[in-house]
Amino acid sequence: MSTPNRGRPFTDVSRRAPLDTGRLRSARPPTQAAEEERNSEEYLTQMEEDWNKRVDTEIDTLVSDMVTLAEIASIEDKDRLRASQEAFQTICRAESMVSAASSLLSITHSLKLLFLLADEQEIANRRAQEMVVVREQIAEAQEWTIKGWETLLSSGSNS
Repeated sequence: MSTPNRGRPFTDVSRRAPLDTGRLRSARPPTQAAEEERNSEEYLTQMEEDWNKRVDTEIDTLVSDMVTLAEIASIEDKDRLRASQEAFQTICRAESMVSAASSLLSITHSLKLLFLLADEQEIANRRAQEMVVVREQIAEAQEWTIKGWETLLSSGSNS
């Protein structure tokens, strides 16, 4: 008995098929063309506003959840139903706060990378300093080579 799929594992997962990309490279939408025509100052301003909105959203989430947790933590006579509802609400708010804090951590990491990798002026300054050092080393090597050559020529002419 021979099976047609011998050697290949059996799976019920559908196989990936290449997507038709012929239509993806058609005319650009007008919003993309307008976006490319913006100058860098507008782009950077928009980017800064987007980052600020993300940070504000996460901080608002943290603050509102903390306020809600403080309100829930009130000490009073509560029946079991209300206590269990507040316990569930406390868990949900705490998870929301952890998610917001994690998102803020991710945002700070991204901003640090942007600062480090996009600081072209610092990179240019370092490159200029390295070029000065290399040029000095080249000049010293040339002087040493000329002195050695002159020494060889003078010792060869005296013999």
